[in-house]
Amino acid sequence: MVARDGLTLGELPVGSLVGTSSPRRAAQLRALGLGLEIRPLRGNLDTRLNKVSSGDLDAIVVARAGLARLGRLDDVTETLEPVQMLPAPAQGALAVECRAGDSRLVAVLAELDDADTRAAVTAERALLADLEAGCSAPVGAIAEVVESIDEDGRVFEELSLRGCVAALDGSDVIRASGIGSCGRARELGLSVAAELFELGARELMWGVRH
Repeated sequence: MVARDGLTLGELPVGSLVGTSSPRRAAQLRALGLGLEIRPLRGNLDTRLNKVSSGDLDAIVVARAGLARLGRLDDVTETLEPVQMLPAPAQGALAVECRAGDSRLVAVLAELDDADTRAAVTAERALLADLEAGCSAPVGAIAEVVESIDEDGRVFEELSLRGCVAALDGSDVIRASGIGSCGRARELGLSVAAELFELGARELMWGVRH
């Protein structure tokens, strides 16, 4: 987030004008109940930043990666944590595609594969696919490999997944989470999606689509 006067999200006064181009971010911002006025944001990154410096907006919420690419991280007044703002499913992941029959290239690329990232992305994408949501729908998800302790006190790794579906006007946000084996990442994604459906995600999604 980039805000006037170096403010953080919690410090913005009620009625502050906050711009974002993402329906997912807009819905989650409204649902925080901070009394913020959410405004659509258009233009390139410099244009968006100028909205704050000119006083047209009190703050904007944009992707940190975009600011990093332009060397503008000094403008950031707060980096929003997943507990405040779930990212889009599989956001930040990089995939490389190659010919299936090229065994030499497959072997080379396999050295780049990160098992934890693959499990996280698999779970997040499975959730998104089961919800039948597109890139414009306010659906958030993040999966992380975490350490757990079994009954004998031994440490082992599991996959944690959190997901949400929000109404576009921020009037309601449905959240669900689950934890499971890293080797069953897809099943975890489907399980959390099913819980979201049970909590009423289908009705919210109809609101998104229509």
